[in-house]
Amino acid sequence: MRMEEMTSPEVEALAREGVPVILPLGSVEEHGPHLPLATDLYTAYGVAELAAQRGRALVAPPVYYGLCRSTSEHPGTVSLRGETLRALVLDLLKGFFKQGFRAFLLLSGHAGGTHLAFILDAAEEFLAHHPEAALAVVSLLDLLRERAGDLIETPGDSHAGEWETSLIQHFHPHLVRSLPPEEYPRFPRYRLVFAKRDFWPGGIWGDPTKASPDKGRLLAERLAEGLEFLLKELREEVLCGKGSAS
Repeated sequence: MRMEEMTSPEVEALAREGVPVILPLGSVEEHGPHLPLATDLYTAYGVAELAAQRGRALVAPPVYYGLCRSTSEHPGTVSLRGETLRALVLDLLKGFFKQGFRAFLLLSGHAGGTHLAFILDAAEEFLAHHPEAALAVVSLLDLLRERAGDLIETPGDSHAGEWETSLIQHFHPHLVRSLPPEEYPRFPRYRLVFAKRDFWPGGIWGDPTKASPDKGRLLAERLAEGLEFLLKELREEVLCGKGSAS
């Protein structure tokens, strides 16, 4: 259920039922020469909708922008500051809580460590003020490694490679261009570098040539299944009156 397509009374009814909210979080970020800049959003949004159909949840209007560090010098990447992302997530959680919702799943298609850290920080502050809420923060990449790692042929596949290309081939095949060869970043360990494209020219972390639409469908199903169980847990916490304070 896409919230932006619903009416006010319909949303009010879902809040009374204790239906969880899924907030898809993405990024506007380069994904090689073959995938759209909104890949992180499209994958999270697609999986969120599948999970909502299976586990009954409200899919909130998505957040396109995120915090992108490693790809910040690549054309097309438009990043938020961490403080902005944190404030945005916190405000959205407060807004949905005010509307009567108590269970929240923050689903990020972008798996950058700094990006996720600011989302987690916002979620922790929200939970500290609302211990009756049930809250989860999930990145698609972490969920994929847990639920569908056996489907991926490329060791360490991470960004614009096998798994993301497969999902976009499944959800939005018309947006996929010719597949480039595999590539991996060569950043020096521990050091921060200014000219990031010198160490990661193509912006790919994995092997797009091993992707396929069928693999994307299987990945989407596995990911949605994993979220279905999580949504059930969140809803049961709220309906039992335990919330995250238990």
